Amino acid sequence: MDPSQITNHLTGNSIAGVLPLVQSGSFWLPPAGSTTASAVDWLFYFLFYVAAFFFLLIVTLMTLFVLKYRARPDRDAPEPSPSHNTWLELTWSVIPTMIIIFIFAVGFAGYMEMRTPPANAYEIRVTGQKWKWFFTYPTGYVDENLHVPVDRPIRLVMTSRDVIHSLYIPAFRLKMDLVPGRYTSTWFQAIQPGEYDLLCAEYCGDNHSSMLAKVIVHRPGEFEKWLEEASNFMKNLSPVEAGQILYQRQGCAQCHSIDGSAKVGPTFLGLFESQVKLADGTTVTADENYLRESILVPDAKVVAGFRPQMPPYQGLLDEDKIAALIEFIKSLKSEQSAGGHN
Repeated sequence: MDPSQITNHLTGNSIAGVLPLVQSGSFWLPPAGSTTASAVDWLFYFLFYVAAFFFLLIVTLMTLFVLKYRARPDRDAPEPSPSHNTWLELTWSVIPTMIIIFIFAVGFAGYMEMRTPPANAYEIRVTGQKWKWFFTYPTGYVDENLHVPVDRPIRLVMTSRDVIHSLYIPAFRLKMDLVPGRYTSTWFQAIQPGEYDLLCAEYCGDNHSSMLAKVIVHRPGEFEKWLEEASNFMKNLSPVEAGQILYQRQGCAQCHSIDGSAKVGPTFLGLFESQVKLADGTTVTADENYLRESILVPDAKVVAGFRPQMPPYQGLLDEDKIAALIEFIKSLKSEQSAGGHN
């Protein structure tokens, strides 16, 4: 019996009554968007209603006893209370124990199901970086959003380039940390085409709240078509247009503006062929070689006034993509203004 069968066996027919509620969303939870979300929701509501029942029971009895046995001038002195009642003690020990065992059994079965991906799962590599997500497909294509086919198990193999991040998809009830220097993994199977929110649930620095993405669940047959077109996007665009797309997808926009405004890193507006003052006091000209080196090994020449916190892209971008990014930065030269490069 696999984990999903164990979960269904333990929850029995009672889960059927709550599934319509959790799949359509509620005050507490968004609509369930994955195959495992309903089991998570069932256990959540079971815990909620059990806790609510005992809370109301205890508060009600406490209030009743406080009112009934309050001190009054005409009341006799209190009588000695019984010190032992075997059946009462068995009741308040056995019932909570049985509830805890049931919660553990259902929770463990659900956990094992969520941690055991099917053998035919489609694998996507996820990389977290301040403050951007990168999703790498088997073709080598990298996107800023997570695209998946509907009704097919997806396995995510994840790591971080800098600090701990946490991938969280509320509609799928999915959360997993990304740790620098090691791989973590999780899986899901989307049940409804559409767009779902994806965010970082681990504080990771100044722009943590902007580390957002979308999960785009494609209809049957559409995912393969999208991946083929997306993997070859540079063939149909000019270098400047391709560079602009890479500027967004590779996370450049998170730290480098194109309008002259200050961000974590220097602005790209008017950068090309300008004189750049470095942290060591020297000055260099921002030509193609400088831009290429700054993309691949950003710590080699740190701009004055900025911290060396950009991760290197060496081994992550091929020469065509580097050239496209450089062409895009060069295209911003004609828009140079007084608020340009620092």
